[in-house]
Amino acid sequence: MTNDKADFTQGSILKKLVAFMMPVLGALILQAAYGAVDLLVVGRFGSTSGLSAVSTGSQVLNLVTFVVIQFAMGITVLIARYLGEKRPERIGAVIGGAAIVFTMISIGLFVVMVCFARPISVLMQAPVEAVDLTSSYVRICGSGIFFIVAYNLLSAIFRGLGDSNSPLLFVLVACIVNVIGDLVLVAGLHMDAAGAAIATVTAQALSVVFAVILLIKKDLPFKITKKDFCLNPQCKKFLKIGLPLALQEFLTQVSFLALCAFVNRLGLEASSGYGVACKIVNFAMLVPSALMQSMASFVSQNVGAGKTKRAKQSMFTGIGVGLAVGCLVFLLVMFKGDMLAGFFSIDAAVIRNGYDYLKGFAPETIVTAIMFSMVGYFNGNNKTVWVMAQGLIQTLLVRLPLAYFMSIQPNASLTKIGLAAPVATVTGIILNVGFFIYLNRKEQKSA
Repeated sequence: MTNDKADFTQGSILKKLVAFMMPVLGALILQAAYGAVDLLVVGRFGSTSGLSAVSTGSQVLNLVTFVVIQFAMGITVLIARYLGEKRPERIGAVIGGAAIVFTMISIGLFVVMVCFARPISVLMQAPVEAVDLTSSYVRICGSGIFFIVAYNLLSAIFRGLGDSNSPLLFVLVACIVNVIGDLVLVAGLHMDAAGAAIATVTAQALSVVFAVILLIKKDLPFKITKKDFCLNPQCKKFLKIGLPLALQEFLTQVSFLALCAFVNRLGLEASSGYGVACKIVNFAMLVPSALMQSMASFVSQNVGAGKTKRAKQSMFTGIGVGLAVGCLVFLLVMFKGDMLAGFFSIDAAVIRNGYDYLKGFAPETIVTAIMFSMVGYFNGNNKTVWVMAQGLIQTLLVRLPLAYFMSIQPNASLTKIGLAAPVATVTGIILNVGFFIYLNRKEQKSA
């Protein structure tokens, strides 16, 4: 181990989990602030069509980003496992192989997003007035996709090493650049949605440069050589962990895009209101997301060191932390949702529509705390095929059909559409509790 702070196999679980999680949460808050600042500045200084374009276009970008984050989870888990097993010499090959695999992914995403920006925007059912602006936003973000992928890969590597502070530092730099870019390009030069996209890509590019410099200067417990940069046996290992998670995340995000398309059919005001609500939802989901990412590193290191009981205790600790925060967020979203929506738009109809959706979504802030802590535990245990299966059941059999059914009702309301999320999550919790009990019984029989 490089230091005691990065050693999760001993000491207070609560203290170490929270200490590791806080910088992860900080980085996620700043990442969410990217999109939020884009919407905020376009909402104040751009057009309603531009607001709809950023809201729809950022859904596409979220799909790509979240899939890459889940894919990179395989690297985080594998690095943490090797540290727990006291075999750091294997980590160089993990990082080298990951660099090659993620470069190939970037090339594929670049081609799809740049060449098919307009069909993607039409498929998303972007309002007619906003199709050109949405296409432009998607195309510009696609041009800089290499930086977005590289940033998330580097973050996964640092977290696997037990270092959650470094990713916070380089996303902070990016966030500052993005705010300045938005103010200059959107507020100053009136470039609307395109200006917001250029600012986002420039910010990500700078964060990658900063991250690479930090990694080179870091005192690592292993060496990375030129021969590590190839499709080596470690690639198969992290792909086995990361691919099921990436597939599940892809289908989950596609379901959110479908949800966006259902809402877009209700008109421009509903589309913009839903876009504003989604930004607030992104912030509401930050603590559960930070718990899930932290839990994977924490559990994986303990499993690698043979401390399975401590790994289970960390899951319950995570659920407790998540619930404490989740209840506060629920109260804020449920009773002050209109105030929150007012940060992103001055249009009364957009604020009303945003708050309508949030009222239905609000219980999700509580149940996700339980759900994401369990998912992080299973990820750290290499049970990613299960995580994929339960995620698909939630998405394809509960959330999507329910949201679609609510959207085609004669008196369709965003509140009823919003309810589909917590109903799906409760289904997931029931499935995960069953699987946890099954694993425990299996473990006791083999003991």
